[in-house]
Amino acid sequence: MSSIDDRIAQWEKMAEQAPDDMAFFSLGNAYKEAERYGEAAKAYGKAISENQGMSRAYQFLGESLIKDGREDEAKPLLTKGYKIAAERGDVMPQRSIGEMLKRLDVDLPQVEDAAAKKAQVESSGNMVLDRRAGQPQPRLADPPMRGALGQFIYDHFGQITWNQWIGQGTKVINELRLDFSNVAHQDLYEQHMLEWLQVTQDEVAAYAEAETEAGDKGNG
Repeated sequence: MSSIDDRIAQWEKMAEQAPDDMAFFSLGNAYKEAERYGEAAKAYGKAISENQGMSRAYQFLGESLIKDGREDEAKPLLTKGYKIAAERGDVMPQRSIGEMLKRLDVDLPQVEDAAAKKAQVESSGNMVLDRRAGQPQPRLADPPMRGALGQFIYDHFGQITWNQWIGQGTKVINELRLDFSNVAHQDLYEQHMLEWLQVTQDEVAAYAEAETEAGDKGNG
């Protein structure tokens, strides 16, 4: 695996050559890992300017601003991010942003019931409330891969978003010169996919556990 400095250089190059939300978000993550919080905040801000619905970018932007001693700047951005996360059903970013707002002594804003909206959209069975777009999309025909991650993607993202990731994933493969016969490269590709989808492995695992528990209760 490359060092953090190498990763920063890679994403700085991608952000310059293909300035989109994923490139800026990944660059922000690399800066944050290197504890370069001012630069991280700037990158996350650019990611949000490209995609207003990136709830996890608001979360990490707020974290970076707080680490950089800029709490007053963080408060309104975290409040906006909390609303966006709630609207899209992004449970973990909403929870994390809410915890930061409480620590900053900011009241949580009133939000819509995302679960009800999701249930209404998906009642037909052929549509899904896409978490990245925040809009209904045609459901994928099948999970795009085996295991918990494939099921999570199937249940939370639509065909349009998945097609967009295939295009973005091709950029990642070409830019980072990934070789899928190398396990480390496979892991790096998956890492960038999760970043683009705004999902963490912990979230996937928690969802799989909840689904298993629900299934056990239904069979009991």
